[in-house]
Amino acid sequence: MSEFSLENKVIIVTGGTGILGKSFIEGIVKAGGTVGILGRNKDVANERADLINKNGGKAIALIADAMDESQLVDAKNKVLDAYGKIDGLVNGAGGNQPEGVLLPGADIFKMNIEGMKKVMDLNTWGTLIPSQIFGEAIAQTSEKGSIVNISSMNSKRAITRVLGYNMGKAAVDCYNQWFAVELANRYGDKIRMNALAPGFFLTEQNRNLLTNPDGTFTERGQKVISQTPFKRFGHPDELQGALVWLLSDASKFVTGSMVCVDGGFSIFGGV
Repeated sequence: MSEFSLENKVIIVTGGTGILGKSFIEGIVKAGGTVGILGRNKDVANERADLINKNGGKAIALIADAMDESQLVDAKNKVLDAYGKIDGLVNGAGGNQPEGVLLPGADIFKMNIEGMKKVMDLNTWGTLIPSQIFGEAIAQTSEKGSIVNISSMNSKRAITRVLGYNMGKAAVDCYNQWFAVELANRYGDKIRMNALAPGFFLTEQNRNLLTNPDGTFTERGQKVISQTPFKRFGHPDELQGALVWLLSDASKFVTGSMVCVDGGFSIFGGV
């Protein structure tokens, strides 16, 4: 069996009912892993799990809010009852929300603070809380575990209009490094934590910001393309390789890192 294989590994994906979440679960299943599809959308979670099981993979739908500890505990127990262990966690829940976006021309001294807080909380605590619940199960039941957080280009560069999201992902980066060290101090190399940092991918949350109804780029979308050396948006499938690597034993000496999958956006000086 290849060290890149996820065979015999049980991995939870929060935000598993979203666009990027769909790519995450598909990548895990293709690598032979068993996946727990966690999200609030019951119909989508069940539909995705049923399709995977019908096609010979292994999946379980977990209906839960990534911010709700009691729901996460119930989901954890459901997985342990079904498979007896948890080996990995992908903290895919997060993203932006309309109330956390500063509109063009809006007064920066009149920002929607509550909206910004809501987005920051979702990305920060929506990553930390699932790690508390599922991470404990990994420590108790897995021989070698891996937690992958989802960072963003927004955490390292000043991306305009989305301050709450910027701050939330910066907090995720801080947590990613801090908790990786604490895990290592207590568990050695038994549990690793790393982050995947996508560049710009079209999702339900940003599509209207980056593209027009006819598919052409908005002014903001064009700015993103001009700052991306590959001169295109990423496709969700292009996150799978890095994700599977971080979850697999192939990266067993890697912890506290951030892997950028961004078409060069993070390194481009614009000149």
